[in-house]
Amino acid sequence: MQTKSRSRFVHDFTSAYSGVTVMPTSTVTCVVPPRGRSQPWSQPQSRSQMSQQRTGSSQPSSFPDLPEATVARLPEYLRALHSLAERGYDTVSSEALAAAAGVNSAKLRKDLSHLGSYGTRGVGYDITRLIGQIEQVLGLTQHRAVALVGIGNLGHALAGYAGFATRGFRVAALFDADPARVGERIGDLVVRHIDELEEVIAAEKISIAVITTPAHAAQEVTDRLVAAGVTSILNFAPCVLNVPPNVDVRKVDLAIELQILSFHENRKAALTSLPTPEVDDEEEPPYRGEEVVS
Repeated sequence: MQTKSRSRFVHDFTSAYSGVTVMPTSTVTCVVPPRGRSQPWSQPQSRSQMSQQRTGSSQPSSFPDLPEATVARLPEYLRALHSLAERGYDTVSSEALAAAAGVNSAKLRKDLSHLGSYGTRGVGYDITRLIGQIEQVLGLTQHRAVALVGIGNLGHALAGYAGFATRGFRVAALFDADPARVGERIGDLVVRHIDELEEVIAAEKISIAVITTPAHAAQEVTDRLVAAGVTSILNFAPCVLNVPPNVDVRKVDLAIELQILSFHENRKAALTSLPTPEVDDEEEPPYRGEEVVS
């Protein structure tokens, strides 16, 4: 079997888990903040509380208040719609779109109804229009600048992945604390020292960051990102981050996903090892309701 490139592996593996785990902010933090550095926020709130705050007066009243599960499925619908459009389709039925996205059609119709899109009976959904609606809700009508902190093996692979641009994102800055990494060119970007983080975040107007640092460094990096104005973080570090209520964190842990798959393998092995019930071929059991004469 031909070995996939590092960046392709990361894309294939992580995109298979669109329902990526939401960081449980009520648990303990990754590391204790450095001595002398106070937390600029109170204890983090639950995800539902965070969502309620963001749907307050700061958002237009016309913005749909979507369930988290629906938000997690919208990128899958968008991927499927782009694939259909590239193959020349103009419309798609709910059944066909649901099959392409890997969900049932009833769930898809309910999700899309939150966007005000109900399709046309006998015709289905207009693909171009639906792509526009989903991209509008996901905020993909503009290319969002993203910072990536931690240029190790995984960070290097993500930094070199060209697929972000086609999904509405522009990697605008790369940071690392290792002098051996600083100055390295990856694509069109040069890795900057972490000490430049605040200045670059402000200059590039970056609000989304990806953390691929070791676990022991992730919380301090998070503190600096938040202080610089970042409000959304994708965390690949194997730890739980402590963030203020206005900051969203999504956690991707490949080891956890493999452990979950290991559980399913273990369960399948246990089921196949169960003894098969013995059937006596010499005497057929009586039919239900049949009187048995002794």
